[in-house]
Amino acid sequence: MIALDGPITVERYMALCLSHPQYGYYMTRDPLGLEGDFITAPEISQMFGELVGLWAAQVWLDQGAPETLQLVELGPGRGTLMRDALRAAAVAPGFLDAVQVHLVETSPVLIARQREVLARAPTSCTWHTALETVPPGPMIVIANEFFDALPLRQFVRSEGGWHERLVGLAEDGSLCFGLAREANAEITVAGREGAVVEWPMAGIAQMRGLAGRIARDGGAALVIDYGHVRSGLADTLQAIRNHGFTDVLAEPGEADVTAHVDFAQLAAAARSAGAHTEPVITQGAFLRALGIDARTAALSAAAPERATEIAGARARLVDATPEAMGGLFKALGLRHPAAPALPGFG
Repeated sequence: MIALDGPITVERYMALCLSHPQYGYYMTRDPLGLEGDFITAPEISQMFGELVGLWAAQVWLDQGAPETLQLVELGPGRGTLMRDALRAAAVAPGFLDAVQVHLVETSPVLIARQREVLARAPTSCTWHTALETVPPGPMIVIANEFFDALPLRQFVRSEGGWHERLVGLAEDGSLCFGLAREANAEITVAGREGAVVEWPMAGIAQMRGLAGRIARDGGAALVIDYGHVRSGLADTLQAIRNHGFTDVLAEPGEADVTAHVDFAQLAAAARSAGAHTEPVITQGAFLRALGIDARTAALSAAAPERATEIAGARARLVDATPEAMGGLFKALGLRHPAAPALPGFG
């Protein structure tokens, strides 16, 4: 494509790498687990999905226990989170009778895996390729490691202004980065020469659509992902394969290409669409507020032979060390403006 038509934007490159119908990373494989390229929180421990399920049930109760609720997951991975969430949420009388589960997924490989995992779910599940086809009405949306995989644009500061970063071809035919000739007048932030600013247009559009529905129909959303609370200048584009980092341009379609989530921009997009946002907190703080320490103790007491394993999983989910997820990953909650504050956020 580049040889025929010229360089493409970073946004287009990410979209092709991840979602090309024939060669896209997520279209051709199940990337999760030890045998895959990375492990997400629901695969580390059942506690993650259980606490998210209890969070959803409490939100439903706090918002008046509507008779019908759309429980939606964006990018549901293997279906592990939803399976564990539904099992835990069953303790809330009437919750499973009210919910209709909707999973938004574009990967045929992962849809097949989700169907297997959720085959015995206590309520029916419906699959969608976009949030827009989920029926209207109050909804609770879960998005765990969803926004990091949405394509974004990058701009690099030079003497003439901010130039969009492109992917082109080097003299030897390999992929390389370059810059658009003309500066983009829409980027007005200050920055030194060589600085990079990221513009997550796809993520902002997705958030506005999600928040607009919640503002109109009621409900809430929980977004958990790795990223930063404040907007800044940084190049966070990365590729992961075999549980380690690799060159972003080296293996298109064979590695997971992602970027850190700008939670400040997501929250601003949600508010612009009419939703209320809770202060962004770390994943560790969120899970501790939901009771992960009590759940760790209960599971360890029920299975003493697995106590060390369970404690290790808890540490990986909540600790703020470089090897753990508790500090790098953040949680953002949004809700209908008239709804009460969301549990876990303060």
